[in-house]
Amino acid sequence: MPWIAYLAHFIAAAFVTNGMPHFVNGVSGRPFRTPFAKRSSPTVNVLWGWVNFLIAFLLFANIGPLYIGTPGDTIFAAAGMLVTGVVLARFFAGDAI
Repeated sequence: MPWIAYLAHFIAAAFVTNGMPHFVNGVSGRPFRTPFAKRSSPTVNVLWGWVNFLIAFLLFANIGPLYIGTPGDTIFAAAGMLVTGVVLARFFAGDAI
């Protein structure tokens, strides 16, 4: 598989990870921080989470198929989720990155 597919899978996993807290808070009816405001409405968060999921889907589906279980795909997707998760945890906790 070309290296660009691994990079796309890393970025797609980052979008999935970023979309989760927005979507979950939105469907739970809680305001949550988005790039648009410090406290965005639940509807805005659902939409923002959905946009993140859509971008991830397009990257996973259109730039090299994702084969979870193969070493390269699994490592890059897992690394994308881990790195983004740590960065988002620090960001939402208020720590400087």
